[in-house]
Amino acid sequence: MEDFDVGQLAAYLHLTPDQVLRMVERDKLPGRKVQGEWRFAEAEIHHWLETRIGVSDLEQLDKVDAVLSRSRRPDQEIGRLVELLPVECIAVPLNARTRGSVIRAMADLAAQTGMLWDAPTMAEAVQVREALHPTALDCGVALLHPRRPQSSILSDSVIALGICPAPLPFSDSGQLTDVFFLLASYDDRVHLQILARLTRMLADERFLEELRAASSPGLARLAFQEAEARVLEQEG
Repeated sequence: MEDFDVGQLAAYLHLTPDQVLRMVERDKLPGRKVQGEWRFAEAEIHHWLETRIGVSDLEQLDKVDAVLSRSRRPDQEIGRLVELLPVECIAVPLNARTRGSVIRAMADLAAQTGMLWDAPTMAEAVQVREALHPTALDCGVALLHPRRPQSSILSDSVIALGICPAPLPFSDSGQLTDVFFLLASYDDRVHLQILARLTRMLADERFLEELRAASSPGLARLAFQEAEARVLEQEG
């Protein structure tokens, strides 16, 4: 991780330095002054980009995608998300009835691959993230993830999926949620790419209908695979 100065962040976000200065001075960007000069932590900028990814705002998502496409290196391409979601990481049904039990069960699912070797630590990190800002969406889906990648307990990125037989209150506002994804990403940039593509997939009502109708992990994975294929076809 590194710090950006104004010029570097402007190039990264494809903005002008004046636009960056106006945004940070209006508290629209996270930054701090060091010896009178603005500095921006890469992790905080990634978190800021994450907050701009929303299911209901595909135009905003296009802007985030453009930033990610310009900034990522060839070794940071994620390929197909379905390859990060093996059948053993899918629970249909997910038999959990509280926020804590859902998070623990999802971490245990991700650990089935062997790529995550400390499920309790991952669950704790996700709990902390949920306490800061719940990830439950209006469509009944929660995109669980830690605030920072847990690379010390991961050998690679992995996705887990759990579908409860009935929705449960998952956020403090009482938002009912029945579909849970755990995004255990190895680094920030990969996490943003996964989040951006999955968000596009969730904008497809057919995908959510097929997930909720799935009677087995295999059928849920097939619905995921087909939804991703539709998104990639639209992007291509």
